[in-house]
Amino acid sequence: MSQPPPSPRSQVRRLPDRGAYDRETIHAILDAGLVCHVGLVSEGQPFVIPMNYGRDGDRLLLHGSAASRLMRGMEAGWPVCLAVTLLDGVVLARSAFHHSMNYRSVVLFGRATPVASSAAKIAALRAISEHLVPGRWVEVRPPDARELAMTAVLEVPIEEASAKIRTGPPKDDPEDLSLPVWAGVLPLKTIPGEPLPDGGGGPAEVPLHVLAWPRGR
Repeated sequence: MSQPPPSPRSQVRRLPDRGAYDRETIHAILDAGLVCHVGLVSEGQPFVIPMNYGRDGDRLLLHGSAASRLMRGMEAGWPVCLAVTLLDGVVLARSAFHHSMNYRSVVLFGRATPVASSAAKIAALRAISEHLVPGRWVEVRPPDARELAMTAVLEVPIEEASAKIRTGPPKDDPEDLSLPVWAGVLPLKTIPGEPLPDGGGGPAEVPLHVLAWPRGR
């Protein structure tokens, strides 16, 4: 751990040596991810929804339908927990007990604040779009007034957060090292396929910003 956790609930307690709380590590994992899972408790019932997101400095940006239960709950100030996980490999040990995964993850606690003005909403939506596919925003039509009214945009401060990371080979027990079982790591990556046009017309040439994805993910 490079520095103390920002709060007791964000402290990594299981295998604490894998925890990190510095801003650089947390931002790097958030920037490499594509989907966060957002958890709330509504009417006494917990639920979790996957969402895409963007980061602008020390705030995480979310968007969704203004009519959705999730967005309305966050706008009302309900406590929120967000998680982002990057899976880097499957760890195959000689024993079933020591099988694991190599991963990078962030868990973030806080309360969301609505992004209210049209200009601020457009800037936030641009950040979310650029997080998904850098260079896309300048190519497409921006949201109009009707679309902005239908869309809720929220920000969550990246303050009460922790990262947890596992790397390396399996950690077999010494007495299992002689077993005739292959052990090691199966690396995993997110790799884009061939871009598929929608057939609705427009330029036939795939733009460079699409071909350049996934920018290091």
